[in-house]
Amino acid sequence: MNPEQAARNWRITATASLYALLLLCLAWELWLAPLRPGGSWLALKILPLLWIAPGITRGRSYTYRASTMLILAYFTEGVVRAWSDEGVSATVAVAEIVLSVVFFVAAIAWVRASRAVRSATTKE
Repeated sequence: MNPEQAARNWRITATASLYALLLLCLAWELWLAPLRPGGSWLALKILPLLWIAPGITRGRSYTYRASTMLILAYFTEGVVRAWSDEGVSATVAVAEIVLSVVFFVAAIAWVRASRAVRSATTKE
């Protein structure tokens, strides 16, 4: 697989996992297993994801690099709530862990692949 194709695949994976995580977090706090019946203000945790979504979608390198630090907060929340919650909330927490790890790996792989593409084009 050439570096351009790899970068494109990693970008698609990162974008899809980010939007899936965004939807999961929103559904979790409003419908699936909210802290309080009818939803909670914890649904606002999607705001940082909404903030980075345009940069991830457009393939901005700085956003990819910065988002790898941000996504660790969602991973941590997933680990804590998978350990402490029960039932649906614990299951959704495991899904949050998986999506945050997929995004983290895809973001780092995209940064590496895009650097390879840039270095290959500058050598020509």
